[in-house]
Amino acid sequence: MYTFYEFKTTTMKQYKATSINHKGQRRIAVEFENKLELRQRFKQLRGAKWSVSKKVWHLPDTKENRKRFGLPMYDTTILSVEKITQLTCFENWLTSHRYSENTIKTYLDVVRKFLHFYKDKAISKINNDDLIRFNNEYIIKRKFSNSYQNQFINGLKLFFKIVEQKQLEVDLIQRPREEKKLPHVLSKREVKAILGAPVNLKHRTILSIVYACGLRRSEVLSLKSKDILSDRYLLRIYQAKGNKDRVVPIGDKTITMLREYYKTYRPKVWLFEGQEIGQKYSPTSIQEVLKKAVKKAGVKKKVTLHWLRHSYATHLLESGTDIRYIQELLGHKSSKTTEIYTHVSNRDIQRIKSPFDDL
Repeated sequence: MYTFYEFKTTTMKQYKATSINHKGQRRIAVEFENKLELRQRFKQLRGAKWSVSKKVWHLPDTKENRKRFGLPMYDTTILSVEKITQLTCFENWLTSHRYSENTIKTYLDVVRKFLHFYKDKAISKINNDDLIRFNNEYIIKRKFSNSYQNQFINGLKLFFKIVEQKQLEVDLIQRPREEKKLPHVLSKREVKAILGAPVNLKHRTILSIVYACGLRRSEVLSLKSKDILSDRYLLRIYQAKGNKDRVVPIGDKTITMLREYYKTYRPKVWLFEGQEIGQKYSPTSIQEVLKKAVKKAGVKKKVTLHWLRHSYATHLLESGTDIRYIQELLGHKSSKTTEIYTHVSNRDIQRIKSPFDDL
């Protein structure tokens, strides 16, 4: 099967690809001849969508898609050549120092937005006052989250230190107070209904393994067949968050499910692959699978994939598992991160009797 890149170079004689802002996100709009075959092949690309308002097909503005459609790595209509060069240097530094894919994407995004905010100002002229102004007029004004504000501070601090060799006093920007949010936890009945909802074996397996092993989305999508150590009843997770390896236990039910899945799909590289051989399953696709499963299960909550991980940890705690073991299973660096599950566990709370009952 053709990739769209091969298709457009061999069959599509004319197309136009441009970078656009659609609903607050950077996308690549692709205009081509309105033929059924072309539409079907474009729709196979990860994240491809049709915009009713703009009357154009579009997909995520990623490095891969820019290369596929012959666009520069960064949008020259937004950033100057100088800033594109500096941003590329920063990306190369992050990559060479083995920063995670998600961290690289996040840091590049915040730095790119900052540089665009000061598009008419040379990087060498940017000072501490500019940082404070950006924080007040861009982040706070647009009511971005506390975590995004911290990402912005961390990304800019590293960018100016590494690329510009310039120490800006980012501490002048008051970091937001840490939010005290409890994790969302599903009941075992709700989890069972959600995991049993998908008819498709791959969809059912990928959701089940997330809950069965308490995995992050990036971890389940990075699994390979060799990571299943069935003879030892273990699943090995390589270079997860913080570049740490860990193992989690798997039982007979999980092993049987994985064997059935493997016999059916015969994955070549990744345990869960997309439509193309050797391609990781799409992060957006797995969320869509979950969304449909939640709806079919009749669960009236806005469930995300991470809820399954939270539920795994909480259910372990409620069954009597020592919190130190849960910390290891989740790959938490600090026990304080794991202790948050004690606040949502029913194990001890249900034993407390309300004084109302004695009235």
